Amino acid sequence: MGFARTCSVALVGVEGVVVEVQADLEPGVAAFTLVGLPDKSLSESRDRVRAAVVNSGAEWPQKKLTVGLSPASVPKAGSGYDLAVASAVLGAAERIDPRVLADIVMIGELGLDGRVRPVRGILPAVLAAADAGFDQVVVPECAAAEASLVPGVSVLGVRTLRQLIAVLADEPVPEEEPAEPDRPDPMAAGLRVPGAGLHAVGAAPPDYGHDLADVVGQLSARTAAEVAAAGGHHLFLEGPPGAGKTMLAERLPAILPPLGRPESLEVTAVHSVAGLLPPGKPLIDTAPYCAPHHSATMQALVGGGPGIARPGAVSLAHRGILFLDETPEFSGHALDALRQPLEAGHVVIARSAGVVRFPAKFLMVLAANPCPCGRFSRRDDLCECPPSAVRRYQARLSGPLLDRVDLRVEVDRVTRAELAGRGARGESTATVATRVRAARERAGARLAGTPWRSNSEVPGRELRHRWPAAPGAMDEAERSLERGVLTARGLDRVLRVAWTVADLAGHDRPDATDVALALQLRTGVPRGVPMAIGALP
Repeated sequence: MGFARTCSVALVGVEGVVVEVQADLEPGVAAFTLVGLPDKSLSESRDRVRAAVVNSGAEWPQKKLTVGLSPASVPKAGSGYDLAVASAVLGAAERIDPRVLADIVMIGELGLDGRVRPVRGILPAVLAAADAGFDQVVVPECAAAEASLVPGVSVLGVRTLRQLIAVLADEPVPEEEPAEPDRPDPMAAGLRVPGAGLHAVGAAPPDYGHDLADVVGQLSARTAAEVAAAGGHHLFLEGPPGAGKTMLAERLPAILPPLGRPESLEVTAVHSVAGLLPPGKPLIDTAPYCAPHHSATMQALVGGGPGIARPGAVSLAHRGILFLDETPEFSGHALDALRQPLEAGHVVIARSAGVVRFPAKFLMVLAANPCPCGRFSRRDDLCECPPSAVRRYQARLSGPLLDRVDLRVEVDRVTRAELAGRGARGESTATVATRVRAARERAGARLAGTPWRSNSEVPGRELRHRWPAAPGAMDEAERSLERGVLTARGLDRVLRVAWTVADLAGHDRPDATDVALALQLRTGVPRGVPMAIGALP
């Protein structure tokens, strides 16, 4: 009779639970029983593990074998337990000293030939192991860089089970043939499942080769984009086709500050669970950009799917940009599902397999045409849509959703003179990014010691009591509340935007001009203030 145990990690969303993998050998008819609430892919590990052990040169024990995954009440899914199961079995068979295995966390899938394949969620799994007090982990060799992002953890990357046996048994480590550098590594192929990866939700790295100066005209929209980036405010761009709405949204990530270390780990953990980490780049340090197609379902936007829920677009855009082009064409139920993560900064998905929580602090950019033909305007009568069609089209965006959007800007049609370059060229991405970074630093210094990092996160009550505007600066905004132009939430958001405008302009606190610009960006009604940040007094 033999017994051995080691550890692995069960992921529930981006949070992990350390699982103890126990193997028990008893005399009797040779059999392999796996218990502990495994799913189908985990139940199949019995065949993978047996073949991998035999093909690695070790002897499979011909006894009654029981492998238990504890705690048994936690659902366990995926193939990442293979390495821990094989090690526990070899420990029970005394091929490996069981005492060596007890304090090691092992994560990885086994091929039938004994190769160790990567799995999704290496980073959050290692983070969970570190939080539980473990300081040694074994992962696939190609995922060692991702696992090494967690401080204070010793990472061993192995290419085959044969190598792991040699290391744990203190034997000469065999040399394994590495993958050819100019050919794709087949062991990483399973991380990207067709229909559940990059293109399914529109997640893509932003194109930093394009400059903000490429956007012709659109002073109001450019100012709104700068304010959105500086304070993390949601933005709604409405205008005719070809006016530059998509161009502005695509350039927003480049003017956002680089992610700090904690934010980078949060974003990387989500993308690791989704299997979207860029090849050769284990740490994401730039703001992500996600632009799902308007046919995306509610599950694609907020997360879900069969079995254990997967992160949706709102989580893949965490600490970055979520761009919804042609917003009225999205399902109304899908758009209204965004209201909760917009307020809470996370999304909670309840399924029969369990409750999953994903982070979802993102900057939302909505873009829409003013009517079905796209030519409706208050300045001319080019639109041929009947008034009822215009009202129905604009009513596709619910009032409660738009009330959570801080900045609403009408993007005008580009003129011939602007297109010919006869006017002044707009500021470059580098210039605006420098100003945004300085504004974020001012806000960060003011909010130091609080749980908030940007103006858009500060509750209205805290703003009114701890960081009020200058005396009399909010009078016009409060009159708009009395007239019904603003809701109570809208008034708080005007004050948030006013603080961001003040940070961009270098003011110690919002004055009447800052509030007027914030009110203009909120309501679209001109207030007689310059739209350019640099022109503010």
